[in-house]
Amino acid sequence: MVGRLLANRYCQAGLVLLVVALLFLVTGALHPFALAQGRKPVPLGDIPVTAAVRACASPGGQRGGGVAVISAGASTGTGSTTASSTGGTTVVSRLSAAGSAATGPELSKISQTGKLTRIAVPLAPAKTGKPTALSTSGRVPAVTSLGGVAIRASAGMSGGLAAEQTGPTGLPQAACPAPATDFWFVSPGQHTLATLSLYLMNADSSPADAEVEMFTDSGPVLGSTDTGLTVPPHGLLVQSLAKVVHGSRVLGLHVRTSAGRVVAMLHESRTAGQPGSWIPASQPPSRHLVIPGLPSTAGSRSLFLLVPGATPAQVKLTAVTGRGSYQPTGGNGISLAGGSAGTVPLPSLSKVPAALAITASQPVTAVLSASGGGPGSPGVFAAASGPVAEQGVAADNVAGPSASASLVLSAPAAAVQVRLTELASGRPPRTREVTIEAKHSTVVPLGKPPGRPPGTPYALVITPLPGSGPLYAGRAILSNGSVQAIIAVPAALTTIRLPVVDETLSVTHP
Repeated sequence: MVGRLLANRYCQAGLVLLVVALLFLVTGALHPFALAQGRKPVPLGDIPVTAAVRACASPGGQRGGGVAVISAGASTGTGSTTASSTGGTTVVSRLSAAGSAATGPELSKISQTGKLTRIAVPLAPAKTGKPTALSTSGRVPAVTSLGGVAIRASAGMSGGLAAEQTGPTGLPQAACPAPATDFWFVSPGQHTLATLSLYLMNADSSPADAEVEMFTDSGPVLGSTDTGLTVPPHGLLVQSLAKVVHGSRVLGLHVRTSAGRVVAMLHESRTAGQPGSWIPASQPPSRHLVIPGLPSTAGSRSLFLLVPGATPAQVKLTAVTGRGSYQPTGGNGISLAGGSAGTVPLPSLSKVPAALAITASQPVTAVLSASGGGPGSPGVFAAASGPVAEQGVAADNVAGPSASASLVLSAPAAAVQVRLTELASGRPPRTREVTIEAKHSTVVPLGKPPGRPPGTPYALVITPLPGSGPLYAGRAILSNGSVQAIIAVPAALTTIRLPVVDETLSVTHP
């Protein structure tokens, strides 16, 4: 009897499951579902840039100087520019010696897109009391410093923002970078230098926690990494590195933050108290790099390489010149140990305007030096940089009796067609188009704008046209025929392309 009851229960349960299965199949036939259905990716489109920040280390410091700022907007085919959105301002303000919850004193406010503004920054007032030493977990002291400015743009003034710091002579010294969490530098070591200083700027309203890792031609500098370096809000710190890397011939630096963002800039001089040179930050380590803007002037050329990983790297160099691409003398068979930095002389690149393409078996980063610079300079430096995406802006160009500039455009892969738009005060924009053959470089002299007196400053918007390959651009600033600075032209975006969304799971039900 008990067995018969159990059998009936099992039969009832089986009938229930059978009915549910039949309902499920019928519903599925009417309303199909799919797992990992192969639908096309959904593009979200582009959105305008509505906020941008830059920071410069030198203006207002011991040697004075200034800053050149432009919100270029988006270059159009008619030679005019258009804002990526409406309204907004660009505000230039001082950084604070000790940091501050509020932004520093305002120096200038700009509200016109496409207008180059040059600002002479007065020397910062001397700070009372002793310099504030900040404790770190390493052996490198860091002190607050005078000088430095932040540039903040909002709404329509954010698109195509570019800024360059100028020296006492009024010539551009270096581009003013955007805040980031990661910076890489390669440069001559302390062996030939009297001063070697790392500037850390915080343009945000909260503290940033940074660390600095060092490499030399002898390998990593053990025990010197700072892991508790606090950069105050709206503040500027300076680290003197010469004693820590004493005797080094090549130096590599990795600056990164665990909280907040900073702007890092590196300064070197052969003689204390002399202007020296600013070393541009390089691209993060990669197996493929391009250094644009090698000038046509005579003099020495040396490549500084850093291999941050533990595995040795084999490096091959290709010069992209006006006569095509080739391996320069000394550009093959380069081997560097992991965790070290080294230098490669390239005398065959003297007088050759070019870009230098680097291919390595392991990720590396690099900077190239050339003869030139002001008093105390160990040379002028060009760093590996990315291609000009959407557009790039060379903020401050001056052609006069003693000053001039030239632009080196390089197409290391496919051919490039580029539109150049000059933005000069008091004149309508002027455009011209230049074609660069595949695996070639082209030099564009930057003369004075037509109808304007010598010395008239102007900005240059560089726009790769549709169908072009990757474009790399660098500008040489000259005084009396001697190169004073090499400034890569980075992308100056007006829009941000959102990532494509791909649907990997979809389900339908009644």
